[in-house]
Amino acid sequence: MKRATLLTTLVLVALASTLRAAPVYRSPSRVAFSPDGRVMAASDHTAGAAVFIDAATGKVMCDVPLHGKPAGIVFSADGRLTYVAECMAGTVAEIDGDGNVTRRFNVGPWPTGVAMAPKRGWLLVTDSATDSVSIVELASGRVRARVPVGRSPRYVAVTPDERSAVVANRLPGGDASNPASAAVVTLIDLEAGKKEVDVLLPPNSINALGVAVSPDGRWAYVVHNLARAMLPTEQIEYGWINANAMTTIDLTRRQRYATILLDRFDDAAANPWGVAVSPDGATLWITISGVHQIGKLNLVRMHELLRKELPKIVRQRQETKPAGDDPGTTRGSSTYSDSWQIGVKDRTSVEVVISDMPPEYGQGRYLGRILERIDLPGNGPRGLGVSPDGKRLAVAMYYSGDVAWLDTDSMKITRTTPLGNQPEADEARRGESIFHDATYCFQRWLSCSTCHPDGRSDALNWDLLNDGIGNSKNTRSLLLADCTPPVMSRGIRANMEAAVAAGFQFTLFQEPKPADRRAVEMYLRAMEPVASPFLVDGRPSEKARAGKLIFESKTTRCAACHPGPLRTDLRMHDVGTRVPMDEAGRFDTPTLVEIWCTGPYLHHGRARTLREVFTRWNRDDKHGKTSHLSSEEMDALVEFLRSL
Repeated sequence: MKRATLLTTLVLVALASTLRAAPVYRSPSRVAFSPDGRVMAASDHTAGAAVFIDAATGKVMCDVPLHGKPAGIVFSADGRLTYVAECMAGTVAEIDGDGNVTRRFNVGPWPTGVAMAPKRGWLLVTDSATDSVSIVELASGRVRARVPVGRSPRYVAVTPDERSAVVANRLPGGDASNPASAAVVTLIDLEAGKKEVDVLLPPNSINALGVAVSPDGRWAYVVHNLARAMLPTEQIEYGWINANAMTTIDLTRRQRYATILLDRFDDAAANPWGVAVSPDGATLWITISGVHQIGKLNLVRMHELLRKELPKIVRQRQETKPAGDDPGTTRGSSTYSDSWQIGVKDRTSVEVVISDMPPEYGQGRYLGRILERIDLPGNGPRGLGVSPDGKRLAVAMYYSGDVAWLDTDSMKITRTTPLGNQPEADEARRGESIFHDATYCFQRWLSCSTCHPDGRSDALNWDLLNDGIGNSKNTRSLLLADCTPPVMSRGIRANMEAAVAAGFQFTLFQEPKPADRRAVEMYLRAMEPVASPFLVDGRPSEKARAGKLIFESKTTRCAACHPGPLRTDLRMHDVGTRVPMDEAGRFDTPTLVEIWCTGPYLHHGRARTLREVFTRWNRDDKHGKTSHLSSEEMDALVEFLRSL
């Protein structure tokens, strides 16, 4: 007994030593300038801190420890306070000028984006777990309203008159087999504290991240990926699998105005991330994270060209559109209008191509070179901020651990500011950076993270050709892929390593060095499940505990195929989910870990909610015997699954 106790103690000591030795990387995610331009603040996602920098000298002034994974950051109107979203901690920290956390606001489990409405004295906070925006009354610290928005909101901007907020939602919601499935931009009526409309981005748009509003309040600009999920992934040239875009929202008409591509003919602008508008409204700055660049988009020229070209496009579509096609067709909660929609390649829309993409390779108008792209020092630019006088730009270089400074006139890098000591990247960290790096893709069209944001799923269906053509499957999360073989819905890949190799070869169309491939494998092995935001004080709710009994009962037999802790039996089953074009009805049993965030569900992505899995798509009780469950029991079962 003593020997066993000693052995256990030694193991625990060794584990504690390993944890203490784990490197703490500096990873700036968002940046913001103070109203007077003297201070620049950065949120450090992995070191758990807010870092304040003297904007004149580029020297770090102080490093403020925070909770969770710091994300969005913003100054108060007078510059005396700073607000930082503490993602996964459920709070926003208020920091005073001396670097003290003076208050914390409880705003929901995963706060990510923040924006000020200073005239109203409000702070807006996106929550990417509950798909909502909290409106916080700063004087009292209370949440005056929680507004439901689209799926996984990450960034929010407020119009100058503070009547509206614009929210960029990262992922599509709903049925993935719908050809128009796409992320939405949510417009919020701040006076009413309610959602006004969801503006649907072009079909299969994903990763809608940075959003900014023009100084006159007329336009909102959102960057995103433009996936070609309706096409088989047989080539990658010309944006066949993925393109990279910026969509302009007309805030007067409350609808989409135009979508332009940021890519060049043979050199794509993979994974646009953050945006900022110059104070004079003439320039849109865009971080192009996948290729480590910043883009300078001439907004004046862009709007001039669009005003000239849009009437021609309208006339062209009026001449060619099918009879009976209603230009005011409503899809979901967003109105499509032929007069204003410039989107993807289908019969009702066209692309407006910018940069040096020749017109013969696009479906729309060639707008000429109105976008400059500048290489940045370092790796993984994400958030950015422009100084109040418009002369300086600060860019958060996530994987380099520093902030790059640019002179906006010369477009020259003036300095870089490390947030702190940056350890040498271990294999997992290096693999994570490769996973997000589009330079490992032919012509740099996309990275692994384009379809697997944060290593999870883009919520789209893809026809990957590894089991024939025409039978699209919903993208699966890569969490636990290393210990839940086989991989893919049809079990086509024997293990995670084979799937990684195939992903480079058949999706990125480029063969990496063996060491780089192994690094990506190590990153996937290092990925850990996050605690469900639906836990109550870290534990399943009473309803979830009741649902666990239903899940594990001999009647439903759910646990027979989804035993713990992996929540999969690692086998293929026919559970009655076969749809037309499927070669067979047997599919790999997926893990249920993190199922709360992996919708839509089933291999065909047609189950919009967990409840639909058991109601609409389990009528023969082949996917667990659930038809006898009451509505309350079904609610409890779903609550348990959401707690995993």
